[in-house]
Amino acid sequence: MKAFVINKYSKKQSLQLTELSLPDVRENDILVEIHAAGVNLLDSKIKAGEFKFILPYKLPLILGHDAAGVVVKTGKNVKKFKIGDQIYARVSDYRIGTFAQFIAIDEKDAALKPKNLSMEEAASIPLVGLTAWQALVERAKIKPGEKVFIQAGSGGVGTFAVQLAKHLGTVVATTAGAQSAGLLKNLGADIVIDYKNSDFEKMLHNYDAVLNSQDQKTLEKSLRILKSGGKLISISGPPTPVFAKEIKAPWFLKIVLSLLSLGIRKKAKRKNADYSFLFMRGDGEQLSEITKLIESGIIKPVVDKVFSFEETNDALSYVEGGRAKGKVVIKMK
Repeated sequence: MKAFVINKYSKKQSLQLTELSLPDVRENDILVEIHAAGVNLLDSKIKAGEFKFILPYKLPLILGHDAAGVVVKTGKNVKKFKIGDQIYARVSDYRIGTFAQFIAIDEKDAALKPKNLSMEEAASIPLVGLTAWQALVERAKIKPGEKVFIQAGSGGVGTFAVQLAKHLGTVVATTAGAQSAGLLKNLGADIVIDYKNSDFEKMLHNYDAVLNSQDQKTLEKSLRILKSGGKLISISGPPTPVFAKEIKAPWFLKIVLSLLSLGIRKKAKRKNADYSFLFMRGDGEQLSEITKLIESGIIKPVVDKVFSFEETNDALSYVEGGRAKGKVVIKMK
């Protein structure tokens, strides 16, 4: 099969197109012929080596976390899927590699593709959809009538999270450039703040939950708009001791991660708020719940641009530019 790989961590070096053997299929795996793959900023960060201590991958490495495709082979213990099924998935850490023609996926990480989506649309969903679900449903446990602030609403996570938060009955505020206001209003945002000309901290007060995806300065401002008992969930760090425990980090890394988040955790405690770092995970059951919302028309994918498989490096560069409205997808076939 053809695949795009990195041979060493580098910000500037391009992915290399190479020929590899088909992946081994374990007892609980499905072998999937990939039709489309989502591109995420996480792929770029792994390529640059930003996660090499948290996720120590062996090189060479095929990048890519999101896939939509067709099952062509099943392991002997597989019960959920059969050959010919159309599926989508955010594959597990240490088993990534969707910038390729085939991938072996543990069946627990996959779900049947929504019937009303194309392969490209389906490939845009898993990582951002599960991030929003795990932040808003699992962590924040938001309820109807509560107020939620979602940063960078026009991005991949943002466009999904705005729709999910609105479906859950909340008042939704978000930030974006002025040109994205109409899109976000259509997706369900009640308040769209132009981040270039306005300060959200002066406009928002007593919020129940914030989904942070920006820098340290924005993180601290987000804490100040929370009400007592509110929840600040960050997907951009800093990581916490709880996260270090979850990934079974070595003792020295636990200390480093604890120190990185010490300041914001202390400030949250003084505010009587909860700060947590979310590094989302693959979860086929949650993805099946998301499928129901998509098939019922409650949530719609927002795809900015589709690149061919040969243009994978261009797709990654486009995502790194930070101007995508929604998701970027690679089309294999």
